[in-house]
Amino acid sequence: MKNTISLRIPVSYHRAIQRAAEAEQISMNQFIASAIGEKLSALQTEDYLDTRAARASREKFENALAAVPDVEPELRDRIG
Repeated sequence: MKNTISLRIPVSYHRAIQRAAEAEQISMNQFIASAIGEKLSALQTEDYLDTRAARASREKFENALAAVPDVEPELRDRIG
């Protein structure tokens, strides 16, 4: 299902969206819909992380770290 909305935006936004959509070879509608989807995804991710953080436990974190072996990383895993 699709809905139509009327949106007032500054002329500068309209021009920037038009240029970006042309560069991506998509319609302005597709560009705006994609931008909305990206913003919603970011907000949902933030909500998810906030929910997970609220359940966090310092004790469980430290227990998990304590279970990690104290060894040097393999050569392929070293930086530099």
